[in-house]
Amino acid sequence: MSIAATELSVLHYRSFDDRKIELDPGITVFVGRNAVGKTNLVEALQLLTAGASFRKPTASELLRDGEGSGRIRLMLEGEGRLIEMGLDFSEGKRSFTRNGKKARAAGIRGVLPSVLFCPDHLDMVKRSASRRREALDSFGVQLNENYAKLLAAYERTVEQRNNLLRDGYAPGLLEVWDESLATTGAQLLLHRTALLERIREHFIEVYRAIAPHEEPDVRYVPSFGELAGGREAIAAQFLDALAQRREDELRRGCTLVGPHRDEVLFTIDGRSARDFGSQGQQRSIVLAWKIAEVQVTRDILGRYPLLLLDDVMSELDAARRDAIVGFIADEIQTVITTTNLGYFADDMLARARVIRIGDV
Repeated sequence: MSIAATELSVLHYRSFDDRKIELDPGITVFVGRNAVGKTNLVEALQLLTAGASFRKPTASELLRDGEGSGRIRLMLEGEGRLIEMGLDFSEGKRSFTRNGKKARAAGIRGVLPSVLFCPDHLDMVKRSASRRREALDSFGVQLNENYAKLLAAYERTVEQRNNLLRDGYAPGLLEVWDESLATTGAQLLLHRTALLERIREHFIEVYRAIAPHEEPDVRYVPSFGELAGGREAIAAQFLDALAQRREDELRRGCTLVGPHRDEVLFTIDGRSARDFGSQGQQRSIVLAWKIAEVQVTRDILGRYPLLLLDDVMSELDAARRDAIVGFIADEIQTVITTTNLGYFADDMLARARVIRIGDV
């Protein structure tokens, strides 16, 4: 069985005063000029499915100018359930709700995961490694709450250890943080590598469908060398790497090895796609990655995510647009934003709910 988003309502949210939108269980298309709020609606959907936004907004940024408070609500239906996800916000404060009761982001994530594809993702391959790690982690936390807890714990430990390195070396205390970092980091590495292996299978298949004569791959590259084995072996390997970099870390005041320094490496025909890939190849990689996220969600949770396509059609050539449209099946609930309906075939539009946003 599946869960679908049925209705989105916003009040005093960004550019919107008060609006309610019924979503199609198949395809919903928001069409309108630039800067009329289409992406704001996509962000609202992502907030109430992923528990986070690609914009990383403050509470005040969500609030419509001149208003004291606002809210977003998303109705979900399926598997014999009716669930209301919510986000209330005011100046400097925001809180999630689930069926009217306060909830953490963890209570939002995973019920109906979402996969977002927007123009900002298209340069993921050529930008810094942190963007590729973030792509992996933001997907993983929606599928596995332990992944989310480990990531948060690891990031806190890195921050606290960095404070100690900057403030001055305390004999014995740094070693305690090393143990904590290595233990948590080893578990996070195992989660990341397991998830990437699932993504890799679908990624290669989708990329080959786009470019049959090219050989794509993606692999995880730890900052301290190839992983030694299981959790305990990786933790020991991590500790050795920390010991080797101790003087450098004390001099620079930061942690120089660990999952926060790892790389997700894309290759085409054995060569780094970041260094040698064309723009077209790099965009095909991102497209294949996003489609793989949809497939992996189905593999792990037994249902498809909500697919959010925010104005990507204008950034892709006809072949890659066709690849996306061809992938959208009836069982994948999809929300698309666009300025131009001409990017879509008439038969697709005939089975979609087209909603005009702003003055078109």
